[in-house]
Amino acid sequence: MATIDALLRELVERASTPPERATGLPPALYRSAELFELERERIFATDWLCPGRSADVPKPGDYLTFSINDQPLFVVRGADGAIRAFSNVCLHRMTRLLVGSGNCRHIACPYHGWTYDLSGRLVGAPHMNRTPAFDTGAMRLPAIRTELREGWIYVTLNPDAVSIGRQLAPLGEVVGRYAMADYVPLAVQDYVWNTNWKTLVENGFEGYHLPVAHRKTVGTGFPMTDTEFPAHSHDAFSFQVFSKDETSRYGIAHPSNKRLEGRWRSTSVLPFVYPAHMYVLAPDLMWYLSIRPKALGQVHVRLGITAAPEVMASVGDRDAFARERLAFFDEVCAEDRAIVEGIYENLSAPLARPGRMSWLERGLHEFFGYLARRLAGWSGEAARGPTLRVAS
Repeated sequence: MATIDALLRELVERASTPPERATGLPPALYRSAELFELERERIFATDWLCPGRSADVPKPGDYLTFSINDQPLFVVRGADGAIRAFSNVCLHRMTRLLVGSGNCRHIACPYHGWTYDLSGRLVGAPHMNRTPAFDTGAMRLPAIRTELREGWIYVTLNPDAVSIGRQLAPLGEVVGRYAMADYVPLAVQDYVWNTNWKTLVENGFEGYHLPVAHRKTVGTGFPMTDTEFPAHSHDAFSFQVFSKDETSRYGIAHPSNKRLEGRWRSTSVLPFVYPAHMYVLAPDLMWYLSIRPKALGQVHVRLGITAAPEVMASVGDRDAFARERLAFFDEVCAEDRAIVEGIYENLSAPLARPGRMSWLERGLHEFFGYLARRLAGWSGEAARGPTLRVAS
């Protein structure tokens, strides 16, 4: 295996090569344990990650769980309506406090019953009255920095990270017209896939494979030549837009949608908020992936599905509607899983080499630039491709 310095040089070389001449990353960049540890340190411990939607925790006491590297956390809506995140580790014997998602009036440790309110303050500790100088009211769960943006919840362990709102402000010029904060949650599903996190990110941020790998699901009605990319690169995100035709199952505005006009009624936006949050924002539905590495060759995958409010207003049986959409996108995920797990196995093949990239994979080249900036301190910027006419 190449040294970490050699791997970083390879990464910078791929990022600095013009996209029309670029290839994918060499296999060693997905298989190196040393590089993986650097990714955990310089990417996942410093940038913003997305546990889900604010609509996933609509009422006081609603919570969901997540993790950043080795740090488990939970996101909860407080009694005051604010959404906050805290360390999901009891202050007593370091027990996991909450699992999955749900609603609670207090957060109670399942081991010894230490209890916290929704602001993270310790409010109960049985049989601690004989412990000298033990002050229940002075103890709080460590808070995790949390921000909301366009209905998304973002968290980071980095106190010095630039506000995610500031970083994503330019993206609002494109996605703002959809009013996605009003989209109604249908389902959230968690998986663990056996692949490197970067192979899954790359798969999720290119449409080149859709008509082939997803020809029975989301690949229908997809005229690839309409795909467009942004005119300017951004450090925190990239995106692309594409259209759907009348044969597509999803991607067309509901007749009662009054927000979108012209081409935007059949146009979807695929943003990628680095390092691991991507979503397809369509006029009728929005589905997203939030990705976290569990190990070098394992990935936590969170799939979320939402629908535009006018779509939900026309639905009779909402539970059946949600089950049908989850079954559909579970099939989409199964199609992707077979691909990316196979890629990871093939990265060990002695003759495996990356090939030249299509113009439809331009987003991957931008991702290489992000990796090079974070991991190697590269100061360059990815070159541009066909640009987006956001005003039309």
